[in-house]
Amino acid sequence: MRQATITGFLSLLLASSSAFTISTVHVHSAAQRTSSVIHSAPADTVQDEIDYEQPEDAVIQIKPKAMKRLRELREKEKKDSLVLRMGVRNGGCSGLSYVMDFSTEDEIQDDDAIDEYPGEHIKCVVDAKSMLYLYGLELDYSEELIGGGFKFFNPNAEEACGCGSSFGV
Repeated sequence: MRQATITGFLSLLLASSSAFTISTVHVHSAAQRTSSVIHSAPADTVQDEIDYEQPEDAVIQIKPKAMKRLRELREKEKKDSLVLRMGVRNGGCSGLSYVMDFSTEDEIQDDDAIDEYPGEHIKCVVDAKSMLYLYGLELDYSEELIGGGFKFFNPNAEEACGCGSSFGV
């Protein structure tokens, strides 16, 4: 009986941690198979605890890592409060691009949707036109060396580009 051994290794080293995935498969014959899989979950897959009060029916869901970064930015700007304006504009690889910038209380319009995080002194403001595209969006943050920064997870997007900063509906 012919015995064939096939061994494959797949190793993926994540830039933000030393986590890895290795898969090994040995095939000796059709009747005898041995496989072993070792998985080490990357640090980013661990759910962070929410340590802030979320607004009811928020337009944008701010994830814990994004909130942590927004707190850092508020402190860096040495401001008592932070107004984060989010929206969309035409352009980008997939047709629409995300826009995110700091704003002021004076620039908030009557028809803007406002998600307020009073304990954090942070407001997330979305204009009426962008709300159609952004409702339910999850804002997260990644500290990866390549591709790090704020991340957008949009349930309304039917397509997205590889860079993650544009989408299509």
